[in-house]
Amino acid sequence: MKDEYIIEGRNPVIEALNAGRTINKIMIAEGQKEGSIKKIIAMAKEQSIVISYVDRHKIDSLSQSDNHQGVMAFAAAYDYMPLEALLENIEKKGEAPFLIILDEINDPHNLGSILRTADAVGAHGVIIPKRRAVGLTPVVAKTSAGAIEYVPVCRVTNIARTIEELKEKNIWVAGADMAGEQTHFQANMTGSFALVMGSEGQGISRLVKEKCDFLIHIPMIGKVSSLNASVAASVILYEAFKQRQGK
Repeated sequence: MKDEYIIEGRNPVIEALNAGRTINKIMIAEGQKEGSIKKIIAMAKEQSIVISYVDRHKIDSLSQSDNHQGVMAFAAAYDYMPLEALLENIEKKGEAPFLIILDEINDPHNLGSILRTADAVGAHGVIIPKRRAVGLTPVVAKTSAGAIEYVPVCRVTNIARTIEELKEKNIWVAGADMAGEQTHFQANMTGSFALVMGSEGQGISRLVKEKCDFLIHIPMIGKVSSLNASVAASVILYEAFKQRQGK
């Protein structure tokens, strides 16, 4: 993925600049020079990045998120991190792996929100499949509010096989499923741990579910029987975060 990539929105552009992304140019709507735009201009000049002031309709025509806030950056595309490299980086840190595996998440807003939560709870990375799932799109980047710059994403050919590889490295794998035998409060999510979240409509696929060490569910007493995928992920990840903090 080496093609040029568009980053939309003020905060995502600022985070890309902070993270040292290779940015070829920044496009700003004419008349936009106050607040965070002023900060972007200063950062771009400091990094010798070309700034183009254009009619807002030009940015509208290029936008994929419909929420560009009058600014977009043209950067090198996001690179996916090989799983082996991610695990090596975690080992070098001397930390117990904390991973999120997404089984066919198709909504870019859900992926972006999960990346945002992953960053907040200190997860080491997110694993997604190459097929039948959304990748790192501009909408994902915008929804992540900059987290895409800091959370490594691995793209693998086969989720079930990847789970087997993780288990061989003594990483416990839990799947989020309404039929789970224990709640996320009861589950032990300390140590080397990976959480599998399923797609918005179908949940975790049968084969992936069979590969998990155990299944967990979120207890609910309301009239609605399920939560949005990114909301459910946040609920479980914050319980894992609490446990891993020893609180």
